[in-house]
Amino acid sequence: MAASSPDPADKIYEAEFAASPERLEAYADFVAVVKQLRRDCPWDRAQTHESVKHLLIEEAYEVVGAIDERDWGELPEELGDVFLHVLFHATIAEEEGRFTLADVIEAETDKLVRRHPHVFGEAAADDADAVAASWEEIKQQEKEGDDASVLDGVPPQLPALLRAQRVQEKAAGVGFEFPDRGEAWGKVQEELEEFREAVAADERPERQHEELGDLLFALVNYARYADLNPENALRDGVDSFTDRFQHVERRLAGRGVSINEADLAEMRRLWADTNGGEAEARRRTDA
Repeated sequence: MAASSPDPADKIYEAEFAASPERLEAYADFVAVVKQLRRDCPWDRAQTHESVKHLLIEEAYEVVGAIDERDWGELPEELGDVFLHVLFHATIAEEEGRFTLADVIEAETDKLVRRHPHVFGEAAADDADAVAASWEEIKQQEKEGDDASVLDGVPPQLPALLRAQRVQEKAAGVGFEFPDRGEAWGKVQEELEEFREAVAADERPERQHEELGDLLFALVNYARYADLNPENALRDGVDSFTDRFQHVERRLAGRGVSINEADLAEMRRLWADTNGGEAEARRRTDA
């Protein structure tokens, strides 16, 4: 006798958010395809958690790229690639008797419900900041042992700017931060002066390295007060530099001059021309 379907009234979420049978079938088909690939494809069968972990990072960056480019036609495919890796790792773990995909889903569902008492419980949260503070408080309560740190859970493998931001957010979540934006900027100026002095005194490279790290960390912290994302800001800055530099290359090539042959004065003049064009474009956009 087939098991009866759960009563929607027993679910913690509202019935309107339940997936349709068609969507559930599409999900089940995806899982089945991945499992058959592990059995029948020599390449897929040979992979381990370690051998494909770098591909998951690559796919995550491709998702970010599609979002940055606002390529909504490409985004579903890139998200699907990330989802594939989640299924692939869960399938490997199931084969090894470690855990199953159901364990992954159930654990994440439980965590989401537990950390959103203002949605699934009786708690109240008036704004996003209150939600973030509650999330961190609940997360800290979940940890076991006296040596648990507020900073646990920030992966050391994150890009440095993003890691700095997340560490600062975690510390701020328990009140360890400057009282206002002005003091945060004062710290930037302090670290800039210390770095400048280390360079001027021609101190050992290790000392300059340390002071530069402190300066960058202070800048990331100020960006947080200014509600700016330093990782995205630097990425956009690099993109802007790349566009302008390539414009200089094209202008030189149009004159039959390679970038290696051009003198610095000419390159700087062409660079300034691109800056003027960007400024004019911004003025027209703002008008």
